[in-house]
Amino acid sequence: MSKILMKGNEAVAEAAIRAGCRLYFAYPITPQSELIEYMAKMMPKVGGTFIQAESEIAAINMVYGAAGVGKRVMTSSSSPGISLKQEGISYMAGAELPAVIVNVQRGGPGLGDIQPAQGDYFQAVKGGGHGDYQLIVLAPSSVQEFADLAADAFDLADKYRNPVMILADGMLGQMMEPVEFKPAKTQEELDALANQHLSWCICPNADGDAKHHHEINSLELDPEILEKKVSKLYEKYAEVEKNEVRYETYNLSDDNEILCVAWGTAARVVKSAINELVAQGKSIGLVRPITCWPYPYEAIASAIGPKVKKVYVFELNSGQMVEDVMIAVNGKVPVDFWGKLGGIVFTPADIQAKLEACF
Repeated sequence: MSKILMKGNEAVAEAAIRAGCRLYFAYPITPQSELIEYMAKMMPKVGGTFIQAESEIAAINMVYGAAGVGKRVMTSSSSPGISLKQEGISYMAGAELPAVIVNVQRGGPGLGDIQPAQGDYFQAVKGGGHGDYQLIVLAPSSVQEFADLAADAFDLADKYRNPVMILADGMLGQMMEPVEFKPAKTQEELDALANQHLSWCICPNADGDAKHHHEINSLELDPEILEKKVSKLYEKYAEVEKNEVRYETYNLSDDNEILCVAWGTAARVVKSAINELVAQGKSIGLVRPITCWPYPYEAIASAIGPKVKKVYVFELNSGQMVEDVMIAVNGKVPVDFWGKLGGIVFTPADIQAKLEACF
């Protein structure tokens, strides 16, 4: 299949449709507006349903309902819109409902601006809503990966009956790159997807022996029962941590003197700086988390070779993922951080200067 030049926002929408998403509910907000526009145009063509909800709160509750009947469903927004969805996301995690949520981040806090940023890391991986729960959080760094992870997100959501967030940013949503899509699901595969949740989802009651009643609910007023329910959730999360950690390594070797950690599009800038320094004879490696949760703690710990004298974290925020890096490093070597705020994206020259100062 030939590659197609597409914006990230459009590519993730097309990939979701090919993965079997037939229900999409959202409210417009930049810098992800092309995603909702693409879905408005394409969903009717594949027999799907697109609804521009009256608000982000309405949209996430529409997702709750669609997920409750076992359908592949997606919503998307940008930072302040995701904040409005948090109550519904917590409800969905508590009710163990599979769905995909795309966050194309912008500068914050508050309304901020529409420039790319990575300030929503804490919100995504530490639980932005109330209560004890986890999202599976995927962080792409290219348009191709944005599309690939969209397909994977639906599979992960179904496998673990859990909401999955794709944590992108305005730069990735707006940039255009060649992308090759996975084959679209066949009708037979779509039918199988529709049947995989029949053991728990809301569906028409049948007569006789097949009659059943499934309840979708996150409310439990008995504290002892709720404790058992949440403990069971965390047993599931432990399985996710065991099986689903994803990361990329770049230029890792036993000769590395500096280990960099960065995620999303920020990691691409760091790679460019590493390439310049490698050409000058420096040895620097990179670990890029692809799953921000579950986090690749062991991969970072094992990447600290015998010559590494510092781990340097780069993010487009005030220092959020750096806390997870410090847990992974566990005091073996110093951890330094540098980031840019307000939607400003650092350059390879910026990163290069910071790294050169370490030698």
